[in-house]
Amino acid sequence: MVVYGNLKILSTYILEIWMAFPLAAPTTNETAAARIERELREAIVRLELLPGARLSEQEIATRFGASRQPVREALIALAKSGFLEARPNRGTVVVKISVQQMLEARFVREAVEVAVVRRASENFDPMTREQVATNLRQQKDVVGSEDPHQFRLLDAKFHFYLAKGAGCSLAWHTIADTKAQFDRVGNLMIIKRDNRELLLEQHKAIVDAIDVHDPDTAEAVMREHLHYILRDLPAAAEIYRDWFE
Repeated sequence: MVVYGNLKILSTYILEIWMAFPLAAPTTNETAAARIERELREAIVRLELLPGARLSEQEIATRFGASRQPVREALIALAKSGFLEARPNRGTVVVKISVQQMLEARFVREAVEVAVVRRASENFDPMTREQVATNLRQQKDVVGSEDPHQFRLLDAKFHFYLAKGAGCSLAWHTIADTKAQFDRVGNLMIIKRDNRELLLEQHKAIVDAIDVHDPDTAEAVMREHLHYILRDLPAAAEIYRDWFE
């Protein structure tokens, strides 16, 4: 990991870069508030908006070419999801990472995803299995990319497909915010190609166990997978002190 000498200066610098970076195209029938929420959430997860960064309603409204009302709605939604916090005399800030909350998030996510892979091992939708196969090929294609976020997005789709194929998509949606918080720390780990390669091998092992209807192995690998993602959490908290509570 890279050690930064002054994270407060870095936070301001990255915020300026993000504010100037081109926006993605809006999705079909997406409201202004939903688009702003989506873009801000992704920027927070990608650590483009660093923990502790202050956000300005007016600056965000200018960036998106929107009025302040949809910005306010987006900020309120992100606060409810635990990404932002309104503080007296400081305005709205990106919530810092809590080690304890990350461990609790892993507990919740593990409980859900272990249940998912056990069910998937009993019965898995063939059409979704084809989507999983395509997803694994795409992961292999980008595992060596200089942009690790491509891998992260495919990783998210992989876990969603497991839930979908097992017939419990709702289970995935119930932990969406938990996983997004989880990914803030995970992003520090997937910077390293070796880590991405190991995560891909774990993904393959989970699918292999599902294919042969082996719920015990699928569960064991999933538990190992989720624990590995936060393996470097103590070291990250020490190196990036200003990003953690």
